Amino acid sequence: MNISSLSPSDLRQFRRALLRWYERYRRDLPWRRDADPYKVWVSEIMLQQTRVAAALDYYERFMRRFPTVQTLARARESSVLAAWSGLGYYHRARRMHRAAKVIVRERYGNFPRTAEDWQTLPGIGRYTAGAIASIAFGEAVAVVDGNVERVLDRLFGQDGGREAVWQRARSLLDRQRPGDFNQAMMELGATVCTPRAPQCLLCPLNQWCQSLGKYKRRAPAPRKRKELCYALILRKGSVLLTQRPEEASLMAGLWELPVAPEGRSHRQPVVRLRHSITDTDYRVAVIEMPAEELLPMKLRVDWFARKAWERLPLTGLARKILRKVSDAS
Repeated sequence: MNISSLSPSDLRQFRRALLRWYERYRRDLPWRRDADPYKVWVSEIMLQQTRVAAALDYYERFMRRFPTVQTLARARESSVLAAWSGLGYYHRARRMHRAAKVIVRERYGNFPRTAEDWQTLPGIGRYTAGAIASIAFGEAVAVVDGNVERVLDRLFGQDGGREAVWQRARSLLDRQRPGDFNQAMMELGATVCTPRAPQCLLCPLNQWCQSLGKYKRRAPAPRKRKELCYALILRKGSVLLTQRPEEASLMAGLWELPVAPEGRSHRQPVVRLRHSITDTDYRVAVIEMPAEELLPMKLRVDWFARKAWERLPLTGLARKILRKVSDAS
């Protein structure tokens, strides 16, 4: 079925079916309880490349720490990164922090009201701008994320490339309830029209779907596998950590355990774990060793007790290791 073949009556029925389904089955998520632009913005940044289930706890803690855009703008970057630690993609937090300063200092605390205006802020792209503007301010602008793209591809085919998908989203948009419609499309893709085993019989849009789940997914890129070995160096209840350079391309300025020198990885690990980042799966071993065995390092190093390292901007892997070690001791 082509969108152009849908009559005005068909479009009304399509929108009504989707919105009724959303009203009945949508998940109760904290950022959906009102249309506060700050809450919507924080949630959309957190949900970039992150599953809802993984973001929920971080969102709650982040909002307790920075309940308003003013508190976020006043915070030190290290405090923002500490609250973000474990979510990954730390450039998201840095750019959000910079954007908060722009909103408070240059816009006097007033949020942009249109998608076009949102895109002038650091870290805000086409999708995020449309999501915030439609949900928080009711602007009639469509959004396309991975979930929406999958739903539209299954409904109407994959012809025309990415821009054609955006055009289909604009054609379908309910201009009276754009925020609800956009969230409904995303919710449908996340919970019913899933990448694997879509629940076609439960889908409110199945009468318009040309594939009914018979959808050629793009083959995922093969995942890489790597092994890492870190040194756990303890002294009087404190642990030795090292800080990544500010100019580092990944996780700049974050703290982590030092890498164990070559030739030490044969020792019996005190901790073994697995960790995944984007397209790479890591098998991680942590060995305990004395400080004098650590090779001289050009990076900054320091000792931290638990209360101190819990407030540090740690890499997600470092936080996972330290909590595992602390809980075992």
